[in-house]
Amino acid sequence: MSKNRPISKNIKSPYGGETNVLVIRLSAMGDVAMTVPVLRTFRATYPDVKLTVLTRKFFEPIFSDIENLEVHHADVTKKHKGVLGLTRLSSELKKLGIDVVADLHNVLRSKVLKTLFSLKGIKVVQIDKGRAEKKALTRSQNKEFKQLKTTHQRYADVFDALGYPIDLKNHKFPKKQSLTPNIQALTLNSTKKWLGIAPFAQYESKTYPLELMVEVIEELDKEDQFEIFLFGGGKREIDILNNISSKYKNVTNAASKLSFDEELKLIGNLDAMLSMDSGNAHLAAMYGVPTITLWGVTHPFAGFMPFGQPLERAILPNLAKYDQIPTSIYGNKVPPGYQKVMHSITPKTVIDAINKL
Repeated sequence: MSKNRPISKNIKSPYGGETNVLVIRLSAMGDVAMTVPVLRTFRATYPDVKLTVLTRKFFEPIFSDIENLEVHHADVTKKHKGVLGLTRLSSELKKLGIDVVADLHNVLRSKVLKTLFSLKGIKVVQIDKGRAEKKALTRSQNKEFKQLKTTHQRYADVFDALGYPIDLKNHKFPKKQSLTPNIQALTLNSTKKWLGIAPFAQYESKTYPLELMVEVIEELDKEDQFEIFLFGGGKREIDILNNISSKYKNVTNAASKLSFDEELKLIGNLDAMLSMDSGNAHLAAMYGVPTITLWGVTHPFAGFMPFGQPLERAILPNLAKYDQIPTSIYGNKVPPGYQKVMHSITPKTVIDAINKL
C-alpha cells in the first residue's frame, strides 16, 4: 500500500462527511495508467475522501497501491451496453453513495452517465481535452508547435473544478512491490540491470521498425549487462516476442507468462523501460521507472509524455525532414511520405540512450 502522507493537514471535503468521488476512465490502458499519479496525489491530499474508479475489470490491478479506492467494473460490451445498460450502471453507482463525479474520459458513454447523474442532482465535471489546441498542433499549415498542457494536469484540473485542488509536484511514488514466485522463476533473481522493452503500439506510424528493434536487442544482449524482458499482448505480438527471445541469452518474453497483476509488479521493479508512445510507457512511469520513449508521427507536445520523465528521454524522428510532425494526436493520421519516419531513429541512438541511463 502507498505510504504517502497528507500534503496538507485537515483538508476537508467541500461536500462534507465521508464523500465518495466517482472517477470515470474506461479506456485505453495508457490513459488509465496516467490517472494513477493524479489519484495518488489526491489520496495524499484528501485522505478521508473515498475514490471509486469506473473502468474495465482488466485494469483493476493498476490501482492496487492506492488506499481507500474501490474499482467498479464497467462491462460496456454486455451488461452496461447501450442506454439501457448505462442506466443500469448509473443505478449501481448511485447505490454506492456517489456524491460527485470526475469524468476523465469525456466520451459518449460518460456523457450519457453525466446526464443520468445530473438528473439525480449529482455534480459532474468533465475533462477539457483541449481539442482546439491539439488541432492547431497537428495541422499541416500554420501549425502552432508548442507544449500543451499535460494529460495528467488536465486530469488534475477536473478535481480542481470539483473543489479538490491538487499539486502534482507533491506526488510520491510507492515502494517497489514484492516479486511473486512466478516472477522470480521468470527473472531467476538476475543481478544484472533489468530492462523492459515494449516494441509495439496501436498504430504502425508510432512503432519502431521490428528489424531495427531487433538490432537494438541484439547489441544490448551482446553487452551482457542487462536482463531484458519483452512486453506485448495478443497472439501475434506474443509469437513475435517468443521468436526474438529464443535467439538471445539475456532476453525473456514476459508476455503471456504472467498475469497482468504480476506484469505490473515486474514493470515496477525494472531499472529502465524502452517503449513506444504507448500504454507500457505509462505503466512504467507510474512506478517511477526511468522510461525512454520512441516517437513517430506523434509528439510529446500533445501532452502524453510519461509522468515525471524529462523530455530528453523522448527520442524523436528527424523533425527537420519530417516537419509536419505531429500529424495526429494518436498516430492515426499519416501524410504521404511519412510512413517511414521512425527509420530516421538509428539503433545506435536508442542503444546510447539506454546505456546513458
